Amino acid sequence: MSSKTIAENRKARFNYFIDEDFEAGIMLLGTEVKSLRAGGANIQESYASFENDGLYLVNAHIAEYDYGNRFNHDPRRPRKLLMHKKELARLHAQLQRAGKTLVPLSLYFNERGKVKVKLGLASGKKKHDKRETQKDRDWGREKQRLLKNG
Repeated sequence: MSSKTIAENRKARFNYFIDEDFEAGIMLLGTEVKSLRAGGANIQESYASFENDGLYLVNAHIAEYDYGNRFNHDPRRPRKLLMHKKELARLHAQLQRAGKTLVPLSLYFNERGKVKVKLGLASGKKKHDKRETQKDRDWGREKQRLLKNG
């Protein structure tokens, strides 16, 4: 059994320079896991931040489970991320530097069926950096067309 991607933040690599990747577990309720198995998640506008007692995934949308009745969860509640203490301390030190943020790159089920979040330690791109990325992407497509037709 391989890992199954639930949601992906495709805009993250366009808006940020990703310096390093981290994997974290996530604390979920039963209805959230069932909703994720049905494919109801969006992490486009979400981010990770340190609160008083740990690292949290903020503003991630996990749709309400259709059959969850009154025990359903709040779709945009902050969810605690699980990492080793040493990793958290190192990450916290890196985030103290100016211009760094933690952006979720993808949400997936690992081989054991556990929900994991792939986080990227990122620094924001300026407008000219985004234009350069777009130019490189367009040139790569054009080059592929030329090689295919020529």
